[in-house]
Amino acid sequence: MLADKLENFIKRYDEISNLLVSQDIISNVDEMTKLAKEQSSLEEIYKASKEYFSTIEGIEDNKNLLEDPELGELAKEELKLLEDKKLSLENEIKILLIPKDPNDDRNIFLELRAGTGGDEAALFVGDLVNAYIRYAEIKGYKTEIVSQSEGSAGGFKEIILLVKGKGAYSRLKFEGGTHRVQRVPETESQGRVHTSAITVAIMPEVDDNDIIINPSDLKIDVMRSSGHGGQSVNTTDSAVRVTHIPTGLVVVNQDGKSQHKNKDAALKVLKARLYEMQEAKRLEEEREKRKEQVGTGDRSGRIRTYNYPQNRISDHRINLTLYRLEAIMSAGLFDEIIDPLIAYYQAKAVSGEED
Repeated sequence: MLADKLENFIKRYDEISNLLVSQDIISNVDEMTKLAKEQSSLEEIYKASKEYFSTIEGIEDNKNLLEDPELGELAKEELKLLEDKKLSLENEIKILLIPKDPNDDRNIFLELRAGTGGDEAALFVGDLVNAYIRYAEIKGYKTEIVSQSEGSAGGFKEIILLVKGKGAYSRLKFEGGTHRVQRVPETESQGRVHTSAITVAIMPEVDDNDIIINPSDLKIDVMRSSGHGGQSVNTTDSAVRVTHIPTGLVVVNQDGKSQHKNKDAALKVLKARLYEMQEAKRLEEEREKRKEQVGTGDRSGRIRTYNYPQNRISDHRINLTLYRLEAIMSAGLFDEIIDPLIAYYQAKAVSGEED
């Protein structure tokens, strides 16, 4: 029963509160940190649970007053408000009880690659990454470019951005997939609309302990950094190419000024990619255990279309269409799409469906 579940959360939260002021825990920094983190994760459900029980108590009190000649009408009005509040709290609690994605609070690597469409795709990578940077500013996240490869006519063939801030993964994890753009290129003299596509990958930044790489599994090459068109941008061998031999994954980084910085950045991206592969494998094994054929949902396939002539942005997973493309892109207003996406996936999780 819901009440029993909530009682357990309240009991554990109060238990931690008592432990945190005990001398044994105060003198043990690691244990204190661990308990404080657990309590923080329980805070929302704790507050909602207390409010839920208080509301139920209020309902019972008012029911007992319904026959009272003086307070009956007032109790009836109060009862209606409390019943509505109880229903609202139950819906809120259902969402809070959804198992939390362990990556939700992590920083992310946001990787954009030009696909079909050549120069126009590369230009759109530039437009979309700038819109994501504006969105990150709105949310209070910090961004830094980890690596980039410029397009011959502008934009980027590929760019990897590190987005730092609590909840970055939880807000942006549904952006992974193929993004299609329809617009008239500046070089198009006939005014014809061209369709291009780019891919976006969202990878959580991982701690060193999350992925342990055997040094013997790495092949590290150093080379001279090259700029636009292949020209050398410095005279030192500072660019680094890291190859993970068991998987064949290759990461090249040349944006830092030193070989050491480029190697560190490349290893961070490599660990994020390996972690993503590990998570995908784990999820696939879980799905097979349930003997269900489940699609990869938001992580593959065409997820969104940006149609500039119609000023339209459409997310195909939730059949959402907004005629505010220019405003969303120029101001980074992605919450107009992200909020409905989160609500959609929360509703599926509450109902026990898989995507």
